[in-house]
Amino acid sequence: MKAAVIRFPGSNCDFDMYYALLDFGVDAEIVSAETADLDAFDAILLPGGFSYGDYLRSGAVARFSPAMDAVAQAAEKGKVIVGVCNGFQILTEAGLLPGQLMGNANPGFICEDVPLTVTNTATAFTSAYEQDSEILIPVAHGEGRYFADEETLAELIANDQIVFKYGVDVNGSLNQIAGITNKAGNVLGMMPHPERAVDELLGNTDGRAFFQSIVKSISEGLNQDNQLEAAGK
Repeated sequence: MKAAVIRFPGSNCDFDMYYALLDFGVDAEIVSAETADLDAFDAILLPGGFSYGDYLRSGAVARFSPAMDAVAQAAEKGKVIVGVCNGFQILTEAGLLPGQLMGNANPGFICEDVPLTVTNTATAFTSAYEQDSEILIPVAHGEGRYFADEETLAELIANDQIVFKYGVDVNGSLNQIAGITNKAGNVLGMMPHPERAVDELLGNTDGRAFFQSIVKSISEGLNQDNQLEAAGK
């Protein structure tokens, strides 16, 4: 399995994501936002940080990076796409996920471990968790309040696109939403940082099942593709 971690000017969680992926045996590579071809990768991850200084709105400038055209193409092909924190903001700005991330209800930067509920385990990102399990994952954001109109919220609920919810009101997010997928289920955005909860040295491993889920999903898909290719021969 090969994974690309997109580095935007201002990214500061790219190495966190990179080393988390290495820990799970993933062939990971940090790739510039100027890269326009991501065909070689099975998964693409957009890390946290302050892309392009978060000018205008968080993620609004990064959305026009050459890499984002390639991310959109990969998403259309069904490849696994993950956006964490600023990455989530970029995915909404790019229209790959519905809704918008706004300033926290109580203005200011939040940096702490927060409780999450895993509300849907039938995804490529959560299959290693127990349904409705309670986990603790760090957040670090000033614009993490998820918002969507009533119609969009109804669709998210009807399609089981809400994957993570805050166990407490962290930032004023609609329905306490912490992470969602697209309708196809291959693109996920979340504000909490699972890559910061994978090592015993940090005192928290609740994020390990997140990466285990992704690796398992992609590995099974690659094995199936190889079997179909062999059968075709």
